[in-house]
Amino acid sequence: MPDYQAFVVEVTEHIAHVQINRPDKVNAMDAAFWSEIIEIFQWVDDTDDVRVVVLSGAGKHFSSGIDLMMLASLANELGKDVGRNARTLRRTILRLQASFNAVDNCRKPVLAAIQGYCLGGAIDLISACDMRYAAEDAKFAIREIDMGMAADVGTLQRLPRIIGDGMMRELAYTGRTVLAEEAQRIGLVNKTFEDLPALLEGVFAIAREIASKSPIAIAGTKEMLTYMRDHRIDDGLEHVAIWNAAMLQSADLKLAMVAHMSKQKPIFEN
Repeated sequence: MPDYQAFVVEVTEHIAHVQINRPDKVNAMDAAFWSEIIEIFQWVDDTDDVRVVVLSGAGKHFSSGIDLMMLASLANELGKDVGRNARTLRRTILRLQASFNAVDNCRKPVLAAIQGYCLGGAIDLISACDMRYAAEDAKFAIREIDMGMAADVGTLQRLPRIIGDGMMRELAYTGRTVLAEEAQRIGLVNKTFEDLPALLEGVFAIAREIASKSPIAIAGTKEMLTYMRDHRIDDGLEHVAIWNAAMLQSADLKLAMVAHMSKQKPIFEN
């Protein structure tokens, strides 16, 4: 496992713990963060021993969003010509979008464990995860509106599929802070925990449960759920029929059925 500037990555019991590791900077997303997250999630996707990811932030806060120093350096790249500036900005935005696309496109489930601040770009990040869990001190906000811009790396595209449309618009237009209890009520997080140790314990317990399942079945389930975001029901039914025509021939199906009938816990290959 290589050393990363913005992350620490550890693997235990088929679970990759991917931790944003800039606690002295409130885990702000600097240039290294945006490139390393693509590399890490490509490694997760390619590594059969990893079946689930827990994504967290070191220290008191999950993340305060994009590093303002990075935005300032981007501003210094702009010149006087509007067309060339627009091309530079578009290229940069697409590059940042690719970082969170890597999380969304990962074949393994990604569980976000959130404490303290989860602001701006951090909302874009957790929107790309499969599930979200929070400590009671968590604070969420779509802060881009207060910076005079529309969020542009995934919040406005992914979050409407997670929370209701009216609430989505309220949070995006006002930039107001959502505390953990409300976050659970509106469906932004699945569950809240008393503090950070309880949060990590609870999220890792869920991750271990997922990791104990057939990785073939988990991958197929995630593929179908993701596919259905953008397709009609009959398209999805056809897609799963073609998928399972191959995947139902996996040894995992027979193993699971035998284990169920004998009331034993199955152990699946990577």
